Parts: sequence; structure tokens; C-alpha cells
Amino acid sequence: MSETQELPKYQDGTGLYEIRLKGHLESRWADRFEGLTITLEENGNTLLTGPVADQAALHGLLKKVRDLGMPLVSVSQVQFNESQPDSSKKEKK
Repeated sequence: MSETQELPKYQDGTGLYEIRLKGHLESRWADRFEGLTITLEENGNTLLTGPVADQAALHGLLKKVRDLGMPLVSVSQVQFNESQPDSSKKEKK
């Protein structure tokens, strides 16, 4: 018998995701990822963080990444923890 586990949900019911790219995303592409926080990491990677409505929206984001030609490092759904600051409030660089 298989067990189905519900995926963690963001506070409004959507999934919270982190998408890591190799290289720094140029600021001219920021509008393409509206609604996501863009963090340029010291190690040269870019971290996109934010709520994603569903799997179709996630695939749409991944298509945008593919179209940029930037290598995809990782995609992770993260647990929203109300004791931690809302990561969508991080400063955009």
C-alpha cells in the first residue's frame, strides 16, 4: 500500500521554491522573474526564491531559465517556517 504525502505549502497555499543558477543573472532579466526574490550569491551563483502556484508555473519558470542559457544548479521546494523571516522580503540585488 502506498502512502501519499502532501507537499509543504507556502502561507497562501502555494509552494515556496529556491531555484539556483550558475552565474549571476544580469539585472536586465529581473522583470522576467517578477514575484521572485533574486539574490546574487558570493560564490557566483544566482538564487531565485519565492512562491510558485503549481507545477505548471514551476515548469514555466524552468523554461525561462532554459531560455536564458544559464546552467541550472538546483531546484528545491522549501518548508515555510513562520519563525523564520519571510524570504520573499529579501532585498533584490
